[in-house]
Amino acid sequence: MPEVKSMFREVLPKQGQLSMEDVPTMVLCKPKLLPLKSVTLEKLEKMQHEAQEVIKQQELALREQQQAQPEQEQAQ
Repeated sequence: MPEVKSMFREVLPKQGQLSMEDVPTMVLCKPKLLPLKSVTLEKLEKMQHEAQEVIKQQELALREQQQAQPEQEQAQ
């Protein structure tokens, strides 16, 4: 294969320092996993779920009281 002659020839200094410019390159780092839900959102959802459970328990207790009242009236 014939050598291709370039328009520029390489010149190395015989004295002094040789410097070279550093070209910035992209550095890939390990990906960071972000949570799908924030901690605050999870706390709010937990509080809401607990509040719904309390309401259900209160409704069940109220129904039981209402069912017990007619039975007491019939006994009298």
